[in-house]
Amino acid sequence: MYIVFEWVVGTGKSTQSKLLKEYIEKNFSKEVLFVREPGGTPIAESIRTLVQATDFWYDMQPLTDAYLYAASRAELLHSTVKPALDEGKIVISDRSYFSSLAIQWVAQWLGLEKVREINSQAVQGIQPDIVLFLDVDVDVGLQRIFDQEWDKFEKKPSDFSHKIYQWYMDLFSFKHTSEVIKKIDASWSIEEVFSKIKEEVWTFMS
Repeated sequence: MYIVFEWVVGTGKSTQSKLLKEYIEKNFSKEVLFVREPGGTPIAESIRTLVQATDFWYDMQPLTDAYLYAASRAELLHSTVKPALDEGKIVISDRSYFSSLAIQWVAQWLGLEKVREINSQAVQGIQPDIVLFLDVDVDVGLQRIFDQEWDKFEKKPSDFSHKIYQWYMDLFSFKHTSEVIKKIDASWSIEEVFSKIKEEVWTFMS
């Protein structure tokens, strides 16, 4: 099973993914692998540093962004995620190609078909079984960020995050994704949010 967490900003994703990993290992006797995008392997982490944390004196081209994220994704999915799934493990991922669709298509205006084309080559059919979207008001989420080493997208004006958020909301109306993506209200307490996550995962795995 391939479980993905998606969010915009400041949702408590790190805490919830850790709790879910422990919950599955305890209650389903399954080995759980946690990965993140971009990153997750030495090569993919190097790409992550290049695309997210390296300061250049000019902005990276959106098309360059898209190909670098897809390259990191391909490296992670084919060298780590698919082998783990083939071995019967559960994979929990921090983000997926949905993030690229939101950022490169909507917020960077690359075009849906171009982003789909780039990522279909990277993904090659490796699709999440369930996507847990942690939903919180964007302005509230931005106020929750305490890490001063923000990546380049978190440093952008808040309207950038609002555009991404709106795309995720639109995504719930798409028939081919509405059954996969589960929206979780992340404005609740840690315990309440995790209770809803457990409910969604339990329903899917039972």
